[in-house]
Formats: sequence, C-alpha cells, structure tokens
Amino acid sequence: MTMRKLLLLSSSSVHGSGFLGWCGDLLTEFLGRDVSRVLFIPYALFDYDEYTAAPRACLKELGYEVDGIHELEDPVQAVERAQAVFIGGGNSFRLLKALYDHKLLDVLRRRVLREGLPYIGSSAGTNVSTVSICTTNDMPIVYPPSFDALALLPFNINPHYVEPAPGSKHMGETREKRIREYHMYADRPPVLGLREGSALHVLGGKAVLRGATGAKLFDPKAEPREFEPGADLSFLLE
Repeated sequence: MTMRKLLLLSSSSVHGSGFLGWCGDLLTEFLGRDVSRVLFIPYALFDYDEYTAAPRACLKELGYEVDGIHELEDPVQAVERAQAVFIGGGNSFRLLKALYDHKLLDVLRRRVLREGLPYIGSSAGTNVSTVSICTTNDMPIVYPPSFDALALLPFNINPHYVEPAPGSKHMGETREKRIREYHMYADRPPVLGLREGSALHVLGGKAVLRGATGAKLFDPKAEPREFEPGADLSFLLE
C-alpha cells in the first residue's frame, strides 16, 4: 500500500485570518515532531523570496524551520533530502511548468508515494498533487509540457470551490458548470470541490475531510454530493 501522507488545503488564507492562520493546528498535527524542517516550493508565484517569507514566519511560530527550494543549489537534491515538502498556491500552470522544468515530478512522486515524504499543498499546490491541473481556476499564463500532474491521488480537486451567491445577477458560468463541462469527456476522474477553510487529510489508504466548511463531490456517473467536515472520503482512493 502507498505510504502517502498528504495535507491538501483549499487555500492558505481564509477571511478573518492571516496566512495559514486557519490551519495551524492541522499543520502541527500533520507534521508532528519527527519533522523539524520543511522544504517550501514557491514556483506558483513570481517573487520566490517574498513568497517564502510568509510560510517561513508562520511555520517558525509552530516550531518548524523552512528552506526555500530556490535558495538551494540543486532542486532535485533538495527534494531527495527533505523531511517534508510544502507547495504553495498561485498559478497552477506556472507551478506545473516549473516542476517539469526542474525535473521534480518523478522525485516528488517517488518520495511521497514510496517513502512517505509528508506533502502539504495549498491551492495550486493542491492542484498539482492530483491527476491533472485541468480543474484549476487559473489562467494559462505559461504552457507546461503537459497538464498531467503528480497523480498522488486518483481524482482531481477544485480548490476555492464556491456556489453562486444568493440573488447574484452574474451571468457567467458557475464553478459547477465548468466542472460538468470537464466531465463531458470520457474517462475523466471525479472532482472534489474544496471550499475555503477545508482540507483533505490523506494517510495511506485513508482520506478524511478536515476544516470547517466541507466539500462537494462531482462524479461523472452520479449526482453531486455534499460532505461535511469529518467525512470519510477513503472511497475516492480506490
């Protein structure tokens, strides 16, 4: 059985809290005391130094040191030596292209699935943990060699999932409609819509919905289903 240990956040921030403020307890529980340093991958945003400063400050308060992968000489060796990895949010196309450019997909996949490297993803970092980035909300500002991602999970996630606001006069497509369009093509996997303030915690073959806001599952063969915090979603790993 796979040794994967994943904490997949819908976002790093929610309204009323600072960066990672809503999920500090989840991070401490996930990383435990066997981890002292976390490798942060800031490739989803343009300014790596500025971006790395945010998780470095937050995780230091929780008792963990942070190394930015761009601060180290060899990105592949950095992943090989990492105690845990955190891939932050931003633009999923930019992030995935950088992972391909730095030849990190295979080493990340091996270390997470075979060696149990703890993996934290947020937003775009959550997107790239799945089958593909085809259900991202981002614009294709750059072109990765493929939309295929790490495939640490056999389904896709839509972070920041939101329903239309009651009374809204907006006439554009809803998030649900966009996901349904994705499922118009054959052999597409389910999509889990993670709302702000929610996270998926995966340990081996067990997946549990954490946080405070829940999620909505879109399956091409069934009607959408709502899940509350604490729900067991292990069936999605089968």
